[in-house]
Amino acid sequence: MNTAVTAGTFPADAAADDGTLVVDLLDATAAARPDAPAVRDDGGAWSYAQLADASRTVAARLRGRGVRPGDRVVLRLGNRREFVALYYGVLRAGAVAVPLNPELKPFVLRGVLADAAPTVVVLDPAEAEPVRAAVAACGARAATPAELLADDGVMEHGTDAVRPSADAVAQLIYTSGSTSAPKGVVCTHRQVVFAARAIARRLGYRPDDVVLTALPLSFDYGLYQLLLAAIGGSALVLTDASAPVRTLTALREHRATVVPVVPSLAELLCRLAARGTPPAHVRLFTNTGAALAGSTIEALRSGFPGSAVVAMYGITECKRVTVAEPDVDRERPGSVGRALDGTTVEVLDDRGRPLPPGEVGEIVVGGPHVMSGYWNAPDLTARRYRPDPRTGRIRLHTGDHGRLDEDGHLYFAGRLDDQFKRRGVRMGTPEIEAAALDVPGVRAAAALPPRDGLDLRLVVAGEDGLTERAVIEGLEQRLEPAKVPAGCRILAQLPLTPNGKIDRKALEHDAH
Repeated sequence: MNTAVTAGTFPADAAADDGTLVVDLLDATAAARPDAPAVRDDGGAWSYAQLADASRTVAARLRGRGVRPGDRVVLRLGNRREFVALYYGVLRAGAVAVPLNPELKPFVLRGVLADAAPTVVVLDPAEAEPVRAAVAACGARAATPAELLADDGVMEHGTDAVRPSADAVAQLIYTSGSTSAPKGVVCTHRQVVFAARAIARRLGYRPDDVVLTALPLSFDYGLYQLLLAAIGGSALVLTDASAPVRTLTALREHRATVVPVVPSLAELLCRLAARGTPPAHVRLFTNTGAALAGSTIEALRSGFPGSAVVAMYGITECKRVTVAEPDVDRERPGSVGRALDGTTVEVLDDRGRPLPPGEVGEIVVGGPHVMSGYWNAPDLTARRYRPDPRTGRIRLHTGDHGRLDEDGHLYFAGRLDDQFKRRGVRMGTPEIEAAALDVPGVRAAAALPPRDGLDLRLVVAGEDGLTERAVIEGLEQRLEPAKVPAGCRILAQLPLTPNGKIDRKALEHDAH
């Protein structure tokens, strides 16, 4: 049985073929609602008209520094409103935006800069010398946000003469798997605009929404909040997830209505919100990157009365795959939703054949949101982006496992690397982690598959008084024997990546 799920008309190339560029999303709202609040941080706020003007200044400054269409410009900054103006300014200049997390260590940064070969790298003026040395080594020129945003007559040279094709590259988003070095996903204007509009149709950001973004803007989940806010005419409030108390303060102060979260941020917000009056103004939590535990979802609903939770599944290589209806977990536990309008999701077996509903296989995605592959990596691109033998259209083989139900709802089952056999039983780390999170006192869990002679391992973060015996006995009540680790390690908290996900590399390293 063919289980391709088509939500809308496919192919939907016509829907993405109007020539819209990413910066047009900003300009449309700036023209329609120039005085509406666009972006705010601790230092102040800009209206949509001010943000658009600031981006024009950046474009003029970059062109004055010799940046040409197609050149890469790295933005290594935290969550601040200057980032938003710089991002749009880079695109307005016809260049390619390369957002990088400022926490990226010099060792990794050197490799990324060598790969991207940027013309300009925008840095915080307080950036450390090893980072500046890495920039100099790659031949790029360093610039500060203040230098590119200084409007002292630069606008007289004009900034809108450069209008690339919708098929020109808009951004490189660097992402890494569990064992690989960062690789740049190539995203054209057409692909980014299609993905942003398709997500916006599902989430429905509104002009009266205040979107609190604590996720790094270098993380595509955080970055697309800029675009979703522009499409919806919403106000964006930027804060930093590494300072959770300040994040909750900003949520309360600005009466945020939409909050994108990953599990670590959601859990922190729930614990902090319980200490005061429940914030009743939040209407929507969105989640992707890593699934929320059922207990966390319930804590969000109870700590933020009137809010709904929307589960999503995405991968940088196509941005978003599925978006669920609000609170879908109440009727379809574990569902991450249906395919975006104009796209397809299939589950294939090891020979590339569609599997029937309920059977687990590789998640394969088709549609105009499928990005253009990896920068400077043709072999990897050919492995992940392959033509559909029936139509010849390129599909993304995600490397993730999942299943579909009869109605086209997708259920994520983990990475291919997360699947393994133990005592003759096939299993995946997500189901072990889900069971651990159901054990009272467990706040976070990471299962590490057998590797390099080591057996299945479990690491959890728990409340005071949680014992290894309580965790193992809890798992024995929830899982078949082969899926229960022999023991577990209890930490005060699990290490996190800069994007707020559990840092499995660090846990694997500690295990050795």
